[in-house]
Amino acid sequence: MTRSLEVRHHDADGQFDDDLGLDLDSDRLHEECGVFGVFDHPDAAALTALGLHALQHRGQEAAGIVSFDSARFHSERRMGLVGDNFSRREVIERLPGNSAIGHTRYSTTGETILRNVQPLFAELETGGFAVCHNGNLTNGLTLRRRLIADGAIYQATSDTEVILHLVARSRRNRFVDRFIDALGQIEGGYAFVGMTNKKMIGARDPLGIRPLVIGELNGKFILTSETVALDIIGARFVREVENGEIVVIDDKGLESIKPFPPRRKRPCIFEYVYFARPDSIVDGQNVYGLRKKIGAILAEESNVDADVIVPVPDSGVPAAIGYAQASGIPYELGIIRNHYVGRTFIQPTQSVRELGVRLKHSANRAVIEGKRLVLVDDSIVRGTTSRKIVQMMRDAGASEVHFRIASPPIKFPDYYGIDMPDQDKLLAAQMSIEDMRAYLGVDSLAFISIDGLYRALGEPGRDAAQPQYTDHYFTGDYPTAITDLVGEGAKQLSLLAEAS
Repeated sequence: MTRSLEVRHHDADGQFDDDLGLDLDSDRLHEECGVFGVFDHPDAAALTALGLHALQHRGQEAAGIVSFDSARFHSERRMGLVGDNFSRREVIERLPGNSAIGHTRYSTTGETILRNVQPLFAELETGGFAVCHNGNLTNGLTLRRRLIADGAIYQATSDTEVILHLVARSRRNRFVDRFIDALGQIEGGYAFVGMTNKKMIGARDPLGIRPLVIGELNGKFILTSETVALDIIGARFVREVENGEIVVIDDKGLESIKPFPPRRKRPCIFEYVYFARPDSIVDGQNVYGLRKKIGAILAEESNVDADVIVPVPDSGVPAAIGYAQASGIPYELGIIRNHYVGRTFIQPTQSVRELGVRLKHSANRAVIEGKRLVLVDDSIVRGTTSRKIVQMMRDAGASEVHFRIASPPIKFPDYYGIDMPDQDKLLAAQMSIEDMRAYLGVDSLAFISIDGLYRALGEPGRDAAQPQYTDHYFTGDYPTAITDLVGEGAKQLSLLAEAS
């Protein structure tokens, strides 16, 4: 599947429904997952668990590790957080071997059930093969339907399983050639990390939409989604896997293969705005510093007289700091986040349900009361949580509330690995800026411009003829074919939506 299909909540009059239950993260964007692999290290499973800890922000629903001990593969896949499942010695001891790959997941395709937890494993003609995947295949449903018609038996509902079947059905002799054959049939944004009994293999999509980097620890190679996973184990960053590149690691070292026609790189711009951890290095740039630059340009474009800058924690913090530094307005923690609340908490009565947002965010009245506020956040998706936070500021005595957003309006859905609502639930797709301002209950509302965002990333602006980044959620400019949304693929999406 290309992305999550969930029950949508509408009021009888078709307006946005503020009651999304007590799923406190329902109005946020979510990356699909993080991947990690280490080859030929005596502490492979333990290092993988640590790496997944550092990638926990990329997925909190499930995690898994597969190791290889020179004779057999071992798998531990669990629902829940990495720390809850892989911090105990007895679990790591069940993953012997010098090579391991791991995955932490936020599901955008397939159900949240154990059989979809990665890495997936299969015994192929060439031997065992474990694989994990960050991103989405935009022809995954179409390929799945074709493979099932040809007799393939699927065990999971995740699009990652497609790659197992394509590799298994390839008639090429070498495993690497089979893997290349499989990649030649898929579309979308992806970063794969796979493992056989002799090799570790990594691959990044031809546009480099999803991230993948190479590290080194005591002469042993590592593949992972972000540099923070290297930092936590004391590994050295070597370089990014290039767009369209396949890297093969074995006892001879690392081999780079570029089997497809070269294309211009277009990484996902939301990695810089939101998904990557602030202390990560993406394309040679520190993410924290970039987000401060975004905030500074946002202030230049839409400054307003105010008494205090207040971030919406945690994702709005770096941009708010940059906004405060550029505007000269003091920065204060006007909202305190409770970090000990999960995505679900209790099943309260309807009267208590309305207070759900306060479980995660509390107003710091001493900072807010009688003040003109500039609230800074990274994005607006549905707008339901933003509306409640604004009301919280009003209730705490704010005299004015101005909302500033460190990304352009999100008007189009994503199909490359971001869990995003359909277009009819994206606030900016349904309302003008003025209508959004009224809906949110703020005195003014402004977003950074698309050119301003590009300038923060070191570009003179967005090149409309050849965009430097994947930014379709703002522009509608999808960089690849989306086969699953036409013809039979669209019918399959409709059936799955009805089933959910």
